[in-house]
Amino acid sequence: MKPTQPTELTFWDHLDELRKTIIHIACAVIVLMLLAFCFKEELFGLILAPKEGDFCTYRFFAWLGKILHIAGLEAEALPVKLINTQLSGQFLTHMSVSFYAGILLASPYILYQLFHFISPALYQNEKKYSRWLIFWGYLLFLTGVLFSYFLIFPFTFRFLSTYQVSQEVENTILLSSYIDTLNMLSLMMGITFEIPILTWLLAKLGILSADFMAQYRKHAWVVAMIIAAIITPTSDVFTMLIVTFPIVLLYEASIFLVRHTVKKRQTKRGHSVNSIKLAN
Repeated sequence: MKPTQPTELTFWDHLDELRKTIIHIACAVIVLMLLAFCFKEELFGLILAPKEGDFCTYRFFAWLGKILHIAGLEAEALPVKLINTQLSGQFLTHMSVSFYAGILLASPYILYQLFHFISPALYQNEKKYSRWLIFWGYLLFLTGVLFSYFLIFPFTFRFLSTYQVSQEVENTILLSSYIDTLNMLSLMMGITFEIPILTWLLAKLGILSADFMAQYRKHAWVVAMIIAAIITPTSDVFTMLIVTFPIVLLYEASIFLVRHTVKKRQTKRGHSVNSIKLAN
């Protein structure tokens, strides 16, 4: 099988195609950034929602506590307010948040443009794998970001914003610190949710096996609990276990995916060997 591109492009043709791709991506990001900038109230209402006592996650845990008769899951009103100490701080924060929102909204189009640029150099089977890889990688990353927004960040913010080494030291949280923490946790969880994609790639390369992952399953669970304890620095074991569960679930799903990938590769190898024997 040959690459799907019928004619070979020169180096300058590739640069011209890359320039067009970058221009299309930049235009999409700028347009969506300006759109997000115009909807300031809605944008920051979404971003600042986790610090409010009536956030949907807190209401869910309060309801869950009543159903399961677990005390302490109700979220109390936070005495912490966000402050800004720079003259241009709020405007620059508005610009940066709008830019990130523009990238997030344009991300499907960005992935499409990048795939459109590299696809002529791919074989047909490579294009098929690449499509699925991009789709599932993007979906898992967004799932991790949403998981961070609805669960990880709210409890992390409530713990860190109320933690005091002394009653004489009062917490006043910078708006920039709030945004940076939200971005950092979202990125961390987005990358963490890419575990199945990473293990699939390692299995395709023959580096990782399902037996190896199953052998060190208990070790992986301990690591998952440590990661959950770091991500959610709260004294609530119940919250830590909720964070640990999806990480363990991703690891178990990765074992199944690796086993299926290795079995499929071995089956293809067996068919190839039989074909060579029949040809001889």
